[in-house]
Amino acid sequence: MIKPGLFFIHGMWSFAAVWDALRAELETQGFATHAGTLPGHDDVPGDLSTLGLADYVAALEAQVLALPEPPIIIGHSMGGLLAQLVAARVPHKGLILLSTAPSAGILALHGSAIKTTWPVMKNWGYWHKPSALTKEAALYGVFNGVPEAEAEAAVAQLRPDSGRVMFQIGLPFLDKTKASVVAYKKLSMPTLIVCGTSDRITPIAISRATARRICGPVTYREMDGFGHWLLGEQARPRIVKEISSFADALSANV
Repeated sequence: MIKPGLFFIHGMWSFAAVWDALRAELETQGFATHAGTLPGHDDVPGDLSTLGLADYVAALEAQVLALPEPPIIIGHSMGGLLAQLVAARVPHKGLILLSTAPSAGILALHGSAIKTTWPVMKNWGYWHKPSALTKEAALYGVFNGVPEAEAEAAVAQLRPDSGRVMFQIGLPFLDKTKASVVAYKKLSMPTLIVCGTSDRITPIAISRATARRICGPVTYREMDGFGHWLLGEQARPRIVKEISSFADALSANV
């Protein structure tokens, strides 16, 4: 059985290497993996004060099209929304969304999400500047439930991101470009959605709503007691199993 390639897209305030441990485990199972890079991240040129979702999508689209064959596209958080936007534009074999951010039309402003992002959103004009999440907000909304030492280390590695992208995801009804609108009719390939029941920045209601919108067959999983950070040590064995099982099922059905 030939295994499909896996293309990973990280979330906001993050970077490509957050996938390294998970990719390494999947590669031992015979999967070829690739981590997408975004402009303004990982030493890729880009002005985070002006970049929007369309810029991220265009960069990722080019990277996916450069692969030898269409992959399964996997995204975490903001990367989950980007995965949907990219998948609607390029050939792909499947879609995996982990703790996905909402597309336009899905409520983003839940109380816990507002509490997490308020240190940025309270500043007028944040959409014209790079955004940075405070340590307190990150520990509350992104790394809740993660062991203290691991959470502290992860917070220390957070990077600035685009305030405009944060605006486009959080307040899509004010975005004249409609950048977070997903063409769900084009998402007809099998999709796996995984979320944590204790997620605060992208609560499970977002994943449930996303599952209802995708036109193709959807496998939906909720991980009891887990928060947003499904890339951590405790969640990783379950996530690796979910990804490999989903990918192998796709290969078996070809």
